[in-house]
Amino acid sequence: MPPLIEIAYWATIVSVCLVLGTAGANDIRSRRIPNWTVLATALLFCAWFFVGSSVPLLSSLGAALLVFVCSFALYSFGIVGAGDSKLATAVALFAGFPHLPEFILYMSLTGGLIVLCMLLADPARIFVMMQMRGRGFLERGVPYGVAIAAGGVMLVLMPAMQKLT
Repeated sequence: MPPLIEIAYWATIVSVCLVLGTAGANDIRSRRIPNWTVLATALLFCAWFFVGSSVPLLSSLGAALLVFVCSFALYSFGIVGAGDSKLATAVALFAGFPHLPEFILYMSLTGGLIVLCMLLADPARIFVMMQMRGRGFLERGVPYGVAIAAGGVMLVLMPAMQKLT
């Protein structure tokens, strides 16, 4: 890879990680994902496509459409927030169909770890939740934007780390 392309490649990866980190931090703090982080993620995909993507454009767009349809359905039933839906759609651009299962796995494992940590932070709630069959727990919800952001960071960093070795 020519040096200028290499610099652009790593600058894009760092930028994606910073933007996703900001989205996750905002979700923890206020349970909102700023629209500018979703837009920045989608715009960074444009740079990623030219300097580092190994996935065809139609595959990326198709994966984003699939994630949008599924996450919009979850949003319609009140299971996830609109910001989560938008951020997952933007991150799916980086995955494309070949890496979509990988992204969903990273996101799901991180989300499960977040819920486990939230449960362990207040063990008395476990008993309340069991008595109420899951209702009345986590009033503010799970900051799933953190899991989406972590999945996206792992998605762009894993291949980059493999290139270093």
